[in-house]
Amino acid sequence: MPTEIVTDRRIYERVIQESAPQATGFLWIATADIKDMHVKKGRSMVPFLQILSELIDSGVSIRIVHAKEPGPAFRKDFDRFPNLLQGLEMILCPRVHFKTVIVDGTLAYTGSANLTGAGMGAKSEHRRNFESGILTDDPNLVRPLMDQFDTLWIGGNCEPCQRKDYCATYHELIG
Repeated sequence: MPTEIVTDRRIYERVIQESAPQATGFLWIATADIKDMHVKKGRSMVPFLQILSELIDSGVSIRIVHAKEPGPAFRKDFDRFPNLLQGLEMILCPRVHFKTVIVDGTLAYTGSANLTGAGMGAKSEHRRNFESGILTDDPNLVRPLMDQFDTLWIGGNCEPCQRKDYCATYHELIG
């Protein structure tokens, strides 16, 4: 697959509809904002959390780094899928502003879109944001994105950041 520019609705189609559900080993998502996004599955619209739940059931490891606490709609749908509580690893880091989706270490999206319906282009053309990014399987591009995500995940930025007191795992957020 050649590296491609994806914009607006194509982000939803290529990243959320086509790429993320194909994960077989792991799926890493970094976003500043995270909301209860719904996606097309067959003839229905379902919460993206359902897709993640199904991936977890099939053995896929999922990690999400986000910058602020998800809203009540996200929490309500989260509670509908009990396997997410143990199977979905989430870290809140208020300094996260990069938006990246990495599938199995072989495919990556990076760009401006947050993990929201408006950001990823899942909403109607009159309600979505204007976003852009790249989708690539080029190892020379995928590897640095993985390194950035992994460094943040293992706390490599915590000491110089000095804001660790504001970070949390999802388990800490829900008490």
